Order: sequence, then C-alpha cells, then structure tokens
Amino acid sequence: MLQPHTLRLRPRSNGWQQLLNFSLKVDPEPMGMSPVIDVDGNGLTQLWFNEPMESLNITIDAQVETYINNPFQYVLEPWAAHLPIDYPRSLFIQLQPYLYPYNGSFHPIIIELAQQILHQVEGNCLQFLSRLNEQIYQNCQQIFRETGNPWQPSITWQRQQGSCRDSTVLFMEVCRVVGLATRFVSGYQEGDRHQEQRDLHAWADVYLPGGGWRGYDPTHGLAVADQHITLAASSLPQNAAPVAGQITPIKPILTTDKPLESKMEVHLLIDRKS
Repeated sequence: MLQPHTLRLRPRSNGWQQLLNFSLKVDPEPMGMSPVIDVDGNGLTQLWFNEPMESLNITIDAQVETYINNPFQYVLEPWAAHLPIDYPRSLFIQLQPYLYPYNGSFHPIIIELAQQILHQVEGNCLQFLSRLNEQIYQNCQQIFRETGNPWQPSITWQRQQGSCRDSTVLFMEVCRVVGLATRFVSGYQEGDRHQEQRDLHAWADVYLPGGGWRGYDPTHGLAVADQHITLAASSLPQNAAPVAGQITPIKPILTTDKPLESKMEVHLLIDRKS
C-alpha cells in the first residue's frame, strides 16, 4: 500500500527560467492530489491513495524557457570578494540552514581540502568556487547510483568517485567550511543532445551577495546557466528529492508470494527548441 507521496517534478519559474506548459499524469489515479508550496518555495504535488497497487507510473510533460547564458553577469559585493565570508547579521540569520554541516560537524578531510584551495586562490571567493568545482570534476569519477542518500562528503573525496548527488554534497560541504551558504538542487541538465539515456541531475547553488543564488555543477565542472532546469532546491538533499514516499506491505501480498520489492525507473527525454 502506498503511503502519501510527494512529487517535486514541477520546474520552477524565476529569473533564470520560466515554466510555459506543464502536465502531470499519475496511473493508477490517486484518491487525492494537492499542490503545495514548501518552506523553500518549491512547487510540490502531494498524492494520497486508498487502494493497493503493484506499480505507480508518473508522467510529466514540461516546456521551460531558460534565460541565463552568462552565469557570471553580476557584481559581487566588495565585502564578499574574499573568504572566509562574513555575512551581515540579518542575512546570516536567514542563511543559517544553508551553512550547517551535512552531518553536524565538518570532517577534518573536508576542512583540509577547503584550506588547501583557500590558500591556492589567496582567499578570492569566485576563484575558490571555480577551483573547487574543477577539482571535484577532475578528481572524482562519476558513477551511477539510482537509489540511496548522498554519501558523506569525506567518503566521496576519499573514494575519488560518486554520483552527481555525492559530488554536489561534497561541493556544498567544502563551501560551508569557509562560510559560504549552499543548497542542494535537483533538476535536469541538457548534456549530449545525441545521448539517448537521460537521468535526473543534481548540482549546488551558492549564495553570493550581489549575485544571489548561483549554480555550480561539479559533476561536469560547469557554472550553471541555460542548460540546467531546476525542479527543487533545499538546504537538505532529501528535501529536494524529485519523488518521496513510503510503501506499507499488505497481507496477503497482492497476487504472489514474492517478498516486497521497490524499484524506480526513470525515462527522460529532453528536446531543445531553438
């Protein structure tokens, strides 16, 4: 039996992108469906069910216009140009959730990495972000993990590999060591137009005074621009998951004696219109 599910599959509309058309189809049809705006400003859809089922199919069709082709077109506040950053008190209070360590405290390996890069760039904020983005991209091999929470940042760096969500959390944690507020973003990335298999993607946003939230994609070593589409963003990765919910087994099990299994498949098609 499916417990209530949360969908974060509706692309955001903001100064970076505009949702032009959107449709959502759920099969079997849920008993109820409700649009919700969460504490992070993400557009959610809550589903609840009253009948047992063997599968759940979610189909969305979205048309999104993206605007930003130069991700560096902003003027950083002079006081934020050098690290470690010191946000004004009012802004610091607002950004508290985005500054907290992923696991409650910073691992020594992550502190060492942050200090190493900080020394290399002589405290320059934007150079720090570019160098960190490049270093993760060059040193961490991308792997595909369809399920599971992000690894601890220290594990990703020690193994020198990880999924996009692992690399993103690593990037976020290093930034937070030097006082930069970061959030986890889930969405889509255009990638190779000739590639048939596409997947949901994750990257990080950094709050830069004068520039606002600015995206960095350590999986590809890119600053985020018009090839990325944001679905949801949050200080915690689990609060930006595209689909979230639980399954409760029923007795007797539907039509078989097999143990309860859960599997999610994603089929994604991205078509860029000129």
